[in-house]
Amino acid sequence: MTWTILILILAIALYVFSGFIVKSDSKKASAQGIIMHRLVSVVAIVLIAGCVCRLWTPVYLTQTNPEILQEMVASMQAQQEAEKSKELRRFVEKHMDDMIGFAPIAGNVDAKKTIFLFSDYSCPFCRRVHAELSRVLKERNDVRVVLKNFSIHGALSDAPAKAVIAAKLQGNDKAAALDKLLMDREYYGQEEAKNAYSKDKKDQEKAAKAVEANVMKLAKEAGLDTKKLAEDMKGDTVAMELDNVRELAERFEIRGTPFLIIGTKSFPGAIPYSKIIEALK
Repeated sequence: MTWTILILILAIALYVFSGFIVKSDSKKASAQGIIMHRLVSVVAIVLIAGCVCRLWTPVYLTQTNPEILQEMVASMQAQQEAEKSKELRRFVEKHMDDMIGFAPIAGNVDAKKTIFLFSDYSCPFCRRVHAELSRVLKERNDVRVVLKNFSIHGALSDAPAKAVIAAKLQGNDKAAALDKLLMDREYYGQEEAKNAYSKDKKDQEKAAKAVEANVMKLAKEAGLDTKKLAEDMKGDTVAMELDNVRELAERFEIRGTPFLIIGTKSFPGAIPYSKIIEALK
């Protein structure tokens, strides 16, 4: 901006004093002088016009008519979203089975419409979107929800994420039942939360044991063999699925939970029932 003002001042001075800059004594020199004078004047006018436009444009866009700037931003965002949708569609169509991996599935396993849900059981917003998705699955048989479980909050997240993945080895229906219980019930209290976020590793370990014990109680209620579940939680299947979740999260630039992929679009945050239904169309 400073350079623009300086150039504007110089251009005005050049235009005003162009007659003094070009002098002539003879008739021949006078003709050349006139041409030079006009040329200098034209250059000065061009510089003045350019500087005025450069100075006025930001004022016009931000104060006089900000709607234009908003429309430009909206247009750019729409183009970016369209490109992301194309890339997402290509990837999902090509890697659907790899994306599902060893993940549990809620709803009709053979449904034609798929929703990928990236969530964390200790996330309150994930519980909110879980309720909306449960409503969708209750009303429709052509939708399935692939549960991609994050383990973001350490001791509060590890056991439930691993347990639901391991539960699928005893039946997808039991995994879905455990998922529902973990989302509907409180499986940790204030003490566990306090210890989980403590800098002391002993406190963190204490929280992890308490959370896992509560998860096992819910697993038993869901009809699972808890002894086998505890063994499977330490197995390769669970480790590979958690790796798969992390890889997909990096690819889709997932920065938090919940995060849904419905068809060719991605939806960060706890979107409502109406938006889910609209996306399924």
